[in-house]
Amino acid sequence: MNNQITNVYIWDMDETLILLKSLLNGSYAEAFAGLKDAQKGVEIGKMWEKHILQISDDFFFYEQIENCNKPFLEALSKYDDGQDLSDYDFNQDGFSPPHDDLNKRKLAYRHRIIANKYKQGLHNILDQEMMDVWDALYKMTDEYTDGWLSSARALLEQCLAGNEDPTICNTIAGGVVRSNATGSRHINVLVTSGSLIPSLVKCLLFRLDNLISHENVASY
Repeated sequence: MNNQITNVYIWDMDETLILLKSLLNGSYAEAFAGLKDAQKGVEIGKMWEKHILQISDDFFFYEQIENCNKPFLEALSKYDDGQDLSDYDFNQDGFSPPHDDLNKRKLAYRHRIIANKYKQGLHNILDQEMMDVWDALYKMTDEYTDGWLSSARALLEQCLAGNEDPTICNTIAGGVVRSNATGSRHINVLVTSGSLIPSLVKCLLFRLDNLISHENVASY
């Protein structure tokens, strides 16, 4: 009999793990009663917004599937026949809103590619120049927000470790850890009201992808 305990930590993304809306509308800076440069916060937010949309469109099919939001990437997996997509032309397959099985399969293909790219990480997608821009923006944002981003990452890491000595914990996959001492599992789950694809891109850009796997990101 398996008595393993699974601890699931459910997170909201925006204004919890990351800051974006409050940077864009200036409310984050307002909370500091003039101690923060509100315009700088707005500019930082606009840069994030630009990168999120650009990467979503350029690498994650968002321009094609923006109006086909699903709650999670595996939602249409039963329609994926496992076809080799190495030479598949996603710009010429005649994809349209998935109201029939054929287009559901085409959307499932796109979801499979998105899942693979998420697992590979941005360092396998972006060129070095873009990686440097991203790294600088992350550091600038973390400094401006007094370590909000790095603190969120640290909290997710602590939850995965179950507040135990990390040397006795084995990482199974992004966002799932098994404790050797207790046999318990710790899983981070992200639930968001935002669209699925930009939410996955946010996880990548804000360095949460190794702490929350794509299977555990849900859009409702």
